[in-house]
Amino acid sequence: MKFDIISIFPEFFHSPLSYGILRIAQEKGIIEVAITNPRDFTQDSVVDDYQFGGGAGMVMKPEPIVKAINHVKTKNVCLINLTPKGKRLDQNFVKELAKNEHTIIICGRYKGIDERVNSIFRPLQISVGDYILSGGEIGALVLIESITRLLPGALGNRNSADSDSLQKHLLESPIYTRPHIYKKLKVPQILRSGNHNLVARWRRKQSLEKTLRHRPDLLTPEMFSKIDLDILMEVLNGKNS
Repeated sequence: MKFDIISIFPEFFHSPLSYGILRIAQEKGIIEVAITNPRDFTQDSVVDDYQFGGGAGMVMKPEPIVKAINHVKTKNVCLINLTPKGKRLDQNFVKELAKNEHTIIICGRYKGIDERVNSIFRPLQISVGDYILSGGEIGALVLIESITRLLPGALGNRNSADSDSLQKHLLESPIYTRPHIYKKLKVPQILRSGNHNLVARWRRKQSLEKTLRHRPDLLTPEMFSKIDLDILMEVLNGKNS
């Protein structure tokens, strides 16, 4: 997959793209990331101007962004504008975005980009959360890493991504490693029992309990099997594993 980022701060990405999964995925040829600076498509490096109608804050001009997009776009590109006015990103949305071969991400700054860019290209408008950032650069990294994790070969163990929180609409169960006793806190005995069926049931119950307590909005009737419903009744009745 190729990612093209449209940003006036290309240096912002150098360090994050040089570590962890994103570095490995680039070295393996799983992803390619390029950054295009809209300033390169101006004569005076000016990419913003005052709002028509008045108001505080500058707006990114349409011409440099349109030229930057046209410079990198391909026939079947997925064009994304990161904006708090967009559809909120979740794991199901990430799965859909991971099907694209070429993605362009527009990183707005200041008050955002001139609305005519949206009128010309009809990009997907995506929000990474209900909060405000100074620009789209951090959101672009969130988007690229969340997609990259789902691409074949990006992770050392593909099953690791399958068990992550939100991947299957549930929060992940508690996880532990050595030592099995730390500051008098013990790893649950069931995880050291060697009984894979009991471990799987314990983890499912913990996931359901955590999700019910912290993110009940994730739970939908369609996702439950009969066993899940039995486990949920245990949770609601306060029965321990």
